[in-house]
Amino acid sequence: MSNITRPGDPPGGRRAAAVWGIGVSVYFVAVIFRTSLGVAGLDAADRFHVNASALSTFSILQLLVYAGMQIPVGLLVDRLGTKKVLAIGVVLFTAGQLGFAFSPTYGTALASRALLGCGDAMTFISVLRLGSRWFPARRGPLVAQLAGLAGMAGNLVSTLLLARLLHGIGWTPAFAGSALAGVVVLVLLLLFLKDHPEGHEPEPFPHQGAAYVRRQIAASWREPGTRLGLWVHFTTQFPAMVFLLLWGMPFLVEAQGLTRATAGELLTLVVLSNMAVGLVYGQVVARHHEARLPLALGTVGATALLWATTLAYPGDHAPMWLLITLCAVLGACGPASMLGFDFARPANPPERQGTASGITNMGGFVASMTTLFAVGILLDATGDDYRVAFSSVFVLQALGVSQILRLRSRAARREKERLVASRVSSVHVPA
Repeated sequence: MSNITRPGDPPGGRRAAAVWGIGVSVYFVAVIFRTSLGVAGLDAADRFHVNASALSTFSILQLLVYAGMQIPVGLLVDRLGTKKVLAIGVVLFTAGQLGFAFSPTYGTALASRALLGCGDAMTFISVLRLGSRWFPARRGPLVAQLAGLAGMAGNLVSTLLLARLLHGIGWTPAFAGSALAGVVVLVLLLLFLKDHPEGHEPEPFPHQGAAYVRRQIAASWREPGTRLGLWVHFTTQFPAMVFLLLWGMPFLVEAQGLTRATAGELLTLVVLSNMAVGLVYGQVVARHHEARLPLALGTVGATALLWATTLAYPGDHAPMWLLITLCAVLGACGPASMLGFDFARPANPPERQGTASGITNMGGFVASMTTLFAVGILLDATGDDYRVAFSSVFVLQALGVSQILRLRSRAARREKERLVASRVSSVHVPA
């Protein structure tokens, strides 16, 4: 099914790659800013004199804003196009990163992270929309995985470069200096990015205020593929997101007794594993569309097994080989979460792609936000018992898997019906 070229598909090619690359560079910078707190968590606790719960509030608020913005952003992308939404996003997340650099208090730092989360929320959905406008549909799974790969490259930059800058030149110069990257991508975006190639303009679609919003959301949500995509994203993404965004460094340093340097290397391993697995998953799904669900559920099972083994290991510290294996498996969570969009994309027509992607993307970030909060609360309640705190991962995984199993048959049946209808209509289109 994934190898079929649909009538009217954009041609792709070098120009498509160049334009899409500009959009991806915006997402790359957004992820650097998003994950910068992951390497600065312990420094932030000292700078603002806060405990674990207050520290987790930074990431929770950022993700709360991000998740809450997903459906509005999807609607904006469908209505305004990619370029305008991306430009707004760059301005907001750059202002948030700059504000975080100069924040004198915990309150102003929170406001800055919220602003950053608002801008960050506008990037990924826009990049997915840009890819669907410039590349043939059969390239969708690979293009989505490559976008996720670029995001993990941003995570790698924050893990390696920003961490060194932070401990080399200090808090304010490191965060303020990184904000310059936002200015660079904004200039590239304004000068060179286009929403779609010539001759592939989207059909005009009436926008009628609140009625349009309700219609878009309701129509997207009615599709079982959209809901299945949301739950796949919910269940697969959050274990690695929580680890990289905030709690991985404290867990490895405080609970496992590693040095910051060694912990940073393990966080880097998560990112490198993500990049490698993303390439594999993208190629597999592009060739074998039916592999989507086995890959997603297999990733969830492997993640649960490795977390259970690590947390239940007798003794004060898990051995290094087990921590390495855990981090390598966590690297598969990001690519697995991208599979959610491969359920939502074929379930919705082009004019609903942004809205459907926004609904799907909300899943993993809601799960991440919930787990970040749970871990912080449990750490404070148990005197920093990481085994109890990280056991909250299993609760959300169980919830997500139950919903995936409930929706899978309906989504598969509906997708097959849409494919048959598409083939029939393409055969009977008049010359």
